[in-house]
Amino acid sequence: MSTENEGNPVPPAPSAPPVPPSGSPAPAPHSQAAGPAQGETLPPRPDTPPARGAEETPPPGAYPADPYADAPHPGAVPQDSAPGGYQEAPERRAAVLATSGAPGTPGSHEHTQGAPAPAPGLAPPGGDPYAAPHAAVPPPVGAWPPPPPPAVPTYADAGGAGGWGAAYESAEHKPSGGRRGGLLAAVTAAALFAGALGGGVGYWAAERNDESVDSTTVSASDTPADLKRDPGTVSNIAATALPSVVTIDAKGGGGEGGTGTGFIYDKQGHILTNNHVVASAAEGGQLSVTFSNGKKYDAEVIGRAQGYDVAVLKMKNAPSDLKPLPLGNSDKVAVGDSTIAIGAPFGLSNTVTTGIVSAKDRPVASSDGGNSKASYMSALQTDASINPGNSGGPLLDARGAVIGVNSAIQSAGSGLGGAGQAGSIGLGFAIPVNQATEVAQTLIRTGQPVYAVIGASVSLQESGGGATITQEGAGGSDPVSPNGPAAKAGLQPGDVITKLDDTVIDSGPTLIGEIWTHQPGDSVKITYERDGKERTANLVLGERKGDSG
Repeated sequence: MSTENEGNPVPPAPSAPPVPPSGSPAPAPHSQAAGPAQGETLPPRPDTPPARGAEETPPPGAYPADPYADAPHPGAVPQDSAPGGYQEAPERRAAVLATSGAPGTPGSHEHTQGAPAPAPGLAPPGGDPYAAPHAAVPPPVGAWPPPPPPAVPTYADAGGAGGWGAAYESAEHKPSGGRRGGLLAAVTAAALFAGALGGGVGYWAAERNDESVDSTTVSASDTPADLKRDPGTVSNIAATALPSVVTIDAKGGGGEGGTGTGFIYDKQGHILTNNHVVASAAEGGQLSVTFSNGKKYDAEVIGRAQGYDVAVLKMKNAPSDLKPLPLGNSDKVAVGDSTIAIGAPFGLSNTVTTGIVSAKDRPVASSDGGNSKASYMSALQTDASINPGNSGGPLLDARGAVIGVNSAIQSAGSGLGGAGQAGSIGLGFAIPVNQATEVAQTLIRTGQPVYAVIGASVSLQESGGGATITQEGAGGSDPVSPNGPAAKAGLQPGDVITKLDDTVIDSGPTLIGEIWTHQPGDSVKITYERDGKERTANLVLGERKGDSG
């Protein structure tokens, strides 16, 4: 017979043994035989206890049969549905159901007090371990709930000692109840200690996290060699050029004015800028220039060319350590070359932006939005950010040399140079420095501009088909000046000029801008159409002084 419980529920011991019915002799306990008959002897006690796990089974016939084997179980009542059968008394059944787990539930075979369940065939505590085991009572027919399997011990009084059977163990094995209890207590104490320790560590970590930041950063090297800006880098060019760039504050006699940019043109204190930057202060206004180091100087207009949109200022009491910006050659610029623009967009002085040369010889007609006449240029186009306030500032190449004077932008909401313009959309235009330098030299020398002319009036409408000589000149004058360059070349009103040398002419403003890239006295080749036929003519450019004409 196996001693394992196989996971079946074990009923706990009640607080007192069952009491037999009144008036009947006390039956012998079911879990223990009545004892040997007189004259019978027990088998000799072995010298050594059986091995652990070995089952001690007495030889057949060693013990007499239980005289009470068929007697009703104490506390059982007759079963109505099966005559002669018995079921457990309600109070006992309730005790079993309340203290034992569901059949087959792991752990349900343990007693509520932690003591091992008594096994069949063992004597009560303190009794002889070789006491005769009692055969299990067969279950009554139809009883519910069914009695425990044979491996579950029945109750015993151990010869009136009042104890209960212990779980089966070999003789060498110590009762496990106290050991399990001690182990349980040790585990509980360890768990409590671990919980307290974990809580303490968590609190300590939280306190440290409150006081420190768990962040690891890497610092870049700040040695002089690492911070060196090599020549040709934007930072090196900007550091070199910024001391030679000024912010211009222009105020007219009526309070109107604005802010623009200029740069040192020579060591004599001349500053090159746009005409529309200083136009409001040119007649009785006030001009001042401020360097990147914050030093401020008063200035005056030396000369200005409205048609070219170029002006020259001169500082009063200029410092002796001026450093003019080097001038490049705009004729050698190629599309795709790097550009650097410096200025004061919207009054933000010393702003540096970068880009490239997007196009060359871009015909541009611009104005400042006032009553002034338009300016014409064959401009350098750049995508470096240029905004109102950048006007007059230098456009530098990758060497830091000036290749243009920033002058106009195309914005999304207005025309070139018009009022209400928004800001940069990557379409900025600069006067080529070669042209600006020639105009500046003339202004410094004479105080007035000189323009190259062909001696004919052309339409300013951008038709796309060329520059058409008008039927009537400005103010009712002749459209072709008598004895002028155009007249000498045989041009007439209605002729459509399509080329100037190798440059395609698509409109009047394009023709004017291209002519103004030349000097008076230059010889040029004109291609034109008359009556549907293409013709050519050579002419020598004339001149016009000042902006009156």
